[in-house]
Amino acid sequence: MDLLVLGGTRFVGRAVADEALRRGWRVTAVHRGLTGQPPDGVDVRLADRTDTDALAAALGDTRWDAVVDTWSGAPQVTTRAAALLAGRARRYSYISSTSVYAWGTHHGEGSPVVDGDPEATDGDYAAIKRGSELGILAAFPDALIARPGLILGPHEDIGRLPWWLHRIAAGGRVVAPGDPVRPLQYVDARDLASWLLSGLADGLIGPVDVISRSGHTTTSGLLEACITATGSDAELVWVDQERLAAAGVEPWTQLPCWVPQTEEFAGFLEADTTLAARTGLVCRPVGDTVADTWAWLQAEGRPVQRADRPVHGLPAELERRLLDDSPR
Repeated sequence: MDLLVLGGTRFVGRAVADEALRRGWRVTAVHRGLTGQPPDGVDVRLADRTDTDALAAALGDTRWDAVVDTWSGAPQVTTRAAALLAGRARRYSYISSTSVYAWGTHHGEGSPVVDGDPEATDGDYAAIKRGSELGILAAFPDALIARPGLILGPHEDIGRLPWWLHRIAAGGRVVAPGDPVRPLQYVDARDLASWLLSGLADGLIGPVDVISRSGHTTTSGLLEACITATGSDAELVWVDQERLAAAGVEPWTQLPCWVPQTEEFAGFLEADTTLAARTGLVCRPVGDTVADTWAWLQAEGRPVQRADRPVHGLPAELERRLLDDSPR
């Protein structure tokens, strides 16, 4: 297979390039050259894809068996890239997000989605992801649309699992949120990449929620895996969701990977992912994801904070207040 990755240097794009090379595919990556390098063996073509002429020049007249696009910015950029590649690629795929579903309605691929404009130049995350989907589908009606939720694993540049690992490695008493057995639902970027490339090779089309079953691990399972991976003496201090709310803690960002189980978050992390499993998604144990992420952080350090994502982690002063109010 000849694969084109639009990106290929960060997180999911890097995982896709790694997996394609592992399979013996020929990989081309188009990127700006600003956020690292794709793995050795990739044909690198530098271009700022927001400049359509520059992208066209970088693509030249090459044809590909498949394309993977990971863009999470303005839909207009995604739409124009797909239009440029129409007739030059047999298969096309896009890393979208479960965020495209209308808030509070997501239970599976048939859930209502938000509105999106394929020619938009900005918008909130859900709208730009949906707009990109629509732009790609206009050029490739049989595109494979991967809709992951929470993505973890090596090369994560969002800062969720890296924050937990560094905080737990520091040791001491650590605020652990909510119910220890609260089910989590996520996908390792490498498992997402493997599923995606197999789907492209097998002719899979349409949208698929590419995440584990709900309860693949739990909040406790994730945090205990961080203790094991780091060799830390950290003590998890469980603080219920009512106390967290009263203290003004922001779910998901200040306590990464966690949200309450009630009110606006009811049903969150509990989607039906039968289709993903039926189409080949295999999720590795949480301990492997955590240990490999820690090994990567130890080898390469934290990546630069992405400007398009919030800083994750519980502020030290807020953690101290919560711990002071918790019995020893």
